[in-house]
Amino acid sequence: MSVVKTDAQGAHAHGVQRLVASYRAIPPDATVRLAKPTSNLFRARAKTATKGLDVSGLTNVIAVDPDARTADVAGMCTYEDLVAATLPYGLAPLVVPQLKTITLGGAVTGLGIESTSFRNGLPHESVLEMDILTGTGEVLTASRDVHPELFRAFPNSYGTLGYSVRIKIELEGVKPFVALRHLRFHSLDDMVVAMDRIIETGGHDGTPVDYLDGVVFSADESYLTLGFQTSAPGPVSDYTGQQIYYRSIQHADGEKHDRLTIHDYLWRWDTDWFWCSRAFGAQNPRIRPWWPRRLRRSSFYWKLIAYDRRFDIADRIEKRNGRPPLERVVQDIEVPIERTAEFLHWFLANVPIEPIWLCPLRLRDTAGSEGGWPLYPIRPNRTYVNVGFWSSVPAGPNEGHTNRLIETKVSELDGHKSLYSDAYYGKEEFDELYGGEIYKTVKKTYDPDSRLLDLYAKAVQRQ
Repeated sequence: MSVVKTDAQGAHAHGVQRLVASYRAIPPDATVRLAKPTSNLFRARAKTATKGLDVSGLTNVIAVDPDARTADVAGMCTYEDLVAATLPYGLAPLVVPQLKTITLGGAVTGLGIESTSFRNGLPHESVLEMDILTGTGEVLTASRDVHPELFRAFPNSYGTLGYSVRIKIELEGVKPFVALRHLRFHSLDDMVVAMDRIIETGGHDGTPVDYLDGVVFSADESYLTLGFQTSAPGPVSDYTGQQIYYRSIQHADGEKHDRLTIHDYLWRWDTDWFWCSRAFGAQNPRIRPWWPRRLRRSSFYWKLIAYDRRFDIADRIEKRNGRPPLERVVQDIEVPIERTAEFLHWFLANVPIEPIWLCPLRLRDTAGSEGGWPLYPIRPNRTYVNVGFWSSVPAGPNEGHTNRLIETKVSELDGHKSLYSDAYYGKEEFDELYGGEIYKTVKKTYDPDSRLLDLYAKAVQRQ
């Protein structure tokens, strides 16, 4: 039976009206931005005095249809709220990004990834249709058949082609628990070979694998974590309190087993923002018991980061201790799986950041001849590995020195990087990597007066 909440649909309609009204109230020569309380972007943005778009009425799940396994979701709905609405039906989005306050619209117009991506691809591939507020002020419904050029160019456009108002997505069935196996490797090459084998066969030791990601602590200590859905009752671990999830992965050799509820598995990385909470002292055993549980979550750590940026706290500390300022290196990149070990060896030799997160992916959409996803053109029928690293290093001789080295290496290995953080590409290379003429054509069609920022201006020039 479909669950359709008339009040939710009515509230959504009013929210759309307020959004469109706020758009029309922005002067034609002013920058259009969202007015929202949270963000998962790490790019510095130019300050603007213009009031942003009113998205306050676009934060809810509109309807869940458990029979069709679909959900209609407002563009600014967080995955935390979306998962809370679907799990009671034994359903979940096909890809649930790791942090609770990532919005569905953000994961589609940007990029999202998680441990189901080796079988389910990226979040935008499970989108059936979406309503988009375009640069003309119109709200258009786009799908593979209606406005298909906008539908396919929208992923990785970061609001430069419009803003998602409503998104209809596929859901998949999930079981109450996830059994975990943490496999230890002493060689990066061996770890990548094992990852590739699991992806190609879909299983491990004859058992289908539902979730797959990995962590690299050093060149001789890396892990693959395999997740298996199960309905079998039994004890489960809790990493929302004093225990820290990523530390639970480590062991001397062989396999280590664990179990989580499906809810806690989906949010296993959020409590400590992977491992980034250590920068705030939240992992210090003397401090952690006193750190309020409600503040052990990524959204609060992000606020601390924003506070640090505002007052340059980290750089002031470095200066006081006689050290150079820091360069932020917060990136997710994808390289083909056959080049992954090469990239990891290079990274560990040149960038002093650890641990590193690994997440393999293969596009679900293999119809490259039908247009693919032009703003993030990774190849169909090919496995890539997302490598995530989020920290800072001593500043180099020029701005973005280490980030530029990484960009060069990723391009050399036929990879791409996400645009949620700092980017330093030249215009020509950027166009080659992120849509080029296709982007320009779609931009001209749906934002003819350039009311919205250009992607290069937003991602690289930080406008």
